[in-house]
Amino acid sequence: MTFRPVWLALSLALAGCQSVDVTPARPSLTIPAEWRTAVGPQSPVEGVWWRNFHDSQLNRYVEQALRQNNDILVARERINEYQARIYAAEGNLFPTLDASLGGTRARSQSAATGQPVHSTLYKGGLTANYDVDLWGANRSTTAAARASLAAQKAAAAAADLTVASSVASGYITLLSLDEQLRVTQSTLAAREEAYNLAKRQYETGYSSRLELMQSDSERRATRAQIPQLQHQISEQENALSLLAGGNPGPVPRGAFDRLSPLPVPAQLPSTLLNRRPDIVQAQQALIAADASLAASQAQLLPSISLTAGGTWQADTLPALLDNPLRLWSVGGSILAPLLNRQALNAQVDVSMSQRNQALYNYENTVRNAFKEVNDSLDAIARLQEQLDELQEQATVAQEALRIAHNRYRNGYASYLDELDAQRTLYSVQTSVVQVKNNLLLAQVDLYRALGGGWTSGK
Repeated sequence: MTFRPVWLALSLALAGCQSVDVTPARPSLTIPAEWRTAVGPQSPVEGVWWRNFHDSQLNRYVEQALRQNNDILVARERINEYQARIYAAEGNLFPTLDASLGGTRARSQSAATGQPVHSTLYKGGLTANYDVDLWGANRSTTAAARASLAAQKAAAAAADLTVASSVASGYITLLSLDEQLRVTQSTLAAREEAYNLAKRQYETGYSSRLELMQSDSERRATRAQIPQLQHQISEQENALSLLAGGNPGPVPRGAFDRLSPLPVPAQLPSTLLNRRPDIVQAQQALIAADASLAASQAQLLPSISLTAGGTWQADTLPALLDNPLRLWSVGGSILAPLLNRQALNAQVDVSMSQRNQALYNYENTVRNAFKEVNDSLDAIARLQEQLDELQEQATVAQEALRIAHNRYRNGYASYLDELDAQRTLYSVQTSVVQVKNNLLLAQVDLYRALGGGWTSGK
């Protein structure tokens, strides 16, 4: 009866150890059988896909960025960090062994003679300890560390893919700005010629001052666009230089008209799960969360610890080293958590919630990947149709300008006819450059969305 209050208090304490009791999330992801848009011709996804543009300068910048870009270097360094974490987690799977060695020099008074007595004592010891991983807590922790390392390797591959696609997109955009500048300068030359013609006709009385002013206004408006384009080119050069791991500066490059649309890479939605590094990263994060949950659940169960130790001592150090163990002990213990179960249950709930979050993040990553591929395929199809029509329109507009210019020169039409033809041609030529740039960028996005030829086995 004496222990009844103790047991009552213990029961009340255990009754208070409650948890949120987080429910495990169920997967809801479905894999589509095919993409919404089929675009041909098709080709396999290559690991060095940027070489398909056949631009040596682009190849050089991408390869330089993969070596020197700071984001890539940081991602690769994280791999070393997580490799070290695995070594730390694996250390808990093995026994620990500690050695000690000490010495003391003491002065005391003899009880028999009353004289000072000096003594020297050397002491050594060994202590071994082993936590039996009966429920797999340490093994689960190690498995979580390995999955986290795999996730970091996938993250490093994702960084490579992101930087490579950013360099390719930046390079293509730079070339398109060059082409826009060339078109604008060509248009300016034509409008300078038209202005000189309008000035001569005005001076000879064949045209009005209004046509002269209109011609002057158009050439000045075209000239005003050049500094803006030059500034955009400078900004794009600086951005591309930084992406490649260098300092801001001019960028040697090829010509925009040499870039042609690429064959569309072919890949089924089901294969995307192992071909996109961000999906593999999210998958490994989910595996790590599952392992961490198992480790948290194992903490609720009793643990077994084995210990062994031995000590020896001698008056001299050589005697200590030659002397076998004099005292030793071997023991074991079982530790069952009782009063701290509320904290342990709460940790299980935390791990379960983190596992659920990892599952939702994985499914969201996969669905977003499907969206990106479908968007890129649709963009390529629509932009190609638009580019074909604009190129035909540019041919027609060029011929219309030739006719309008000849009629104006020979006095059969007003300057307004030529001005309208000039505006139409410039607008169409600019649209051709922009749409072609968007088409090439959409193809880069598609290669990135398909994983750029990467596989989870790399």
